Amino acid sequence: MHLSGGDRVMQTFIYSFLVILAFVTLYPFWNSLVISLNSGTDTTLGGITFWPRDFTLVNYRIVFKDERLLQAFSISVLRTVIGTAMAIFCTAIFAYAMSRRGVAGKKFYMVFCIVTMYFSGGLIPFFLLCRSLGMMNSFWVMIIPGLISVWNMIIFRTFFMELPDGLEESAKIDGANHFSIFFRIFLPLSGPVVATLSLFTAVGHWNDWFTATIFINNPNLIPIQTLLNQILNSNIVSEQLAQAAGGNASALDAMDRLKTVTTKSLSSATMMVATLPIIMVYPFVQKYFVKGVLVGSLKG
Repeated sequence: MHLSGGDRVMQTFIYSFLVILAFVTLYPFWNSLVISLNSGTDTTLGGITFWPRDFTLVNYRIVFKDERLLQAFSISVLRTVIGTAMAIFCTAIFAYAMSRRGVAGKKFYMVFCIVTMYFSGGLIPFFLLCRSLGMMNSFWVMIIPGLISVWNMIIFRTFFMELPDGLEESAKIDGANHFSIFFRIFLPLSGPVVATLSLFTAVGHWNDWFTATIFINNPNLIPIQTLLNQILNSNIVSEQLAQAAGGNASALDAMDRLKTVTTKSLSSATMMVATLPIIMVYPFVQKYFVKGVLVGSLKG
């Protein structure tokens, strides 16, 4: 197709802007990856680098020798898997009830839910509530408070309302109850919505560091993002170096290894370990993004 001079200029401007935007967005992550794979002493020389100038894996060796990080990683995986599965199930089944006609008090429940999207009790009342429920220093304090997402419930509800009424009517004629209709018909048809909202929920669980900071003092229950926050704001890096040195066969080998490690390189390696797992999930559910988010958005 022939483009006019003005169209070429606009096209060049748009592509140039997108390239610059992509670079500004991706370079900080790429730079952290490069630093994690680069010798710490070389990184201290400064300069803008696009690849490791002195490639080494010693930063990752030290990180994976830290038992606290492995424990925190396992807690994050458990929290993400269990929290996502329970949240999607509870939100979907609640949305199914809110999408059915004739449910007593449905309008009241919807208004009540929507109000919570704009107003909350505040952090201190929430803290006191969790403490009164005995969830302090408990794994479930990271799961139960987030079981219902009103926004996700509205997306599920709208999708369920768009499904043909004949599906439910024919199922009822065959003797199916609401549980059978939900599990055998509605939920299997909600694949794109479930996949998309599961990803968003999983990312939220994986990236959350604040909840554990407030409610958990037990180091064995701290997720990896909370540990990463502690590493970036404390002397845990020094403890990691000392632990790595203590585990070597000889003091000389330990000294030689730690000469190439700095706080910045070790912190970057820890950030990569905490970030890459959730990033690797995106390609597997990318095809569901647009359909999952936009489906059911045409009517409320």
